[in-house]
Amino acid sequence: MRKHLIICYLGLIIIAFFSLKVFAAEILLDDYQGGLSPKWEEKSFKGETLYEVTQEDTLRCIKATSHSSASGLSYKINYDTKNYPILNWLWKIDHILLKGNALKKDGDDYAARIYVVFPSLMFWKTRAINYIWANKLPRGKAVTNPFTKNSIMIAVESGESKTGLWIEERRNVFEDFRMHFGQDAPRVGAISIMTDTDNTGEEAIAWYGPIRILSLSRP
Repeated sequence: MRKHLIICYLGLIIIAFFSLKVFAAEILLDDYQGGLSPKWEEKSFKGETLYEVTQEDTLRCIKATSHSSASGLSYKINYDTKNYPILNWLWKIDHILLKGNALKKDGDDYAARIYVVFPSLMFWKTRAINYIWANKLPRGKAVTNPFTKNSIMIAVESGESKTGLWIEERRNVFEDFRMHFGQDAPRVGAISIMTDTDNTGEEAIAWYGPIRILSLSRP
């Protein structure tokens, strides 16, 4: 009888272990079902972009509206991209910025962008990958941010052809960091979204769907 109980107990442990692995294959930042999670923190650089939870095309999301402003929402999260290399998200923009130019400081504005931040105790060594909906930079092109060499800008979308459409993106952050910084990534400290138009003085509207962090075991 005791042996049977031990076998059953071990079986439950194994089931729990594999259930945990399946659960841990995905980290969902926020589904916006209860409004904006308090884990989001607004960071303002110039003025304030309006971020509000809304329903757009049946999808709960964050709507961002910028009028010559630059502020973002940052979600603090600590994880290793070796275990969770994939960043997956949905986004949509109303239009690109006519004066936007990824190669110039006065053109460093985007209707939508997502940062993955890799903090350092020495703040000047903090690095970031900035996934942008580029204005003119060709899709797939990567350049150094005109304000800092510690931020790489990768054009995952570009131009007007897909404006008004929900686009799903999937990036291997671990590989992107290694390709552009020449070493393995340190731990992630935050993921941020930003719609900004302070340099160009234009207006922009974007929508950000749920952001997921995936292990390679998740298809």
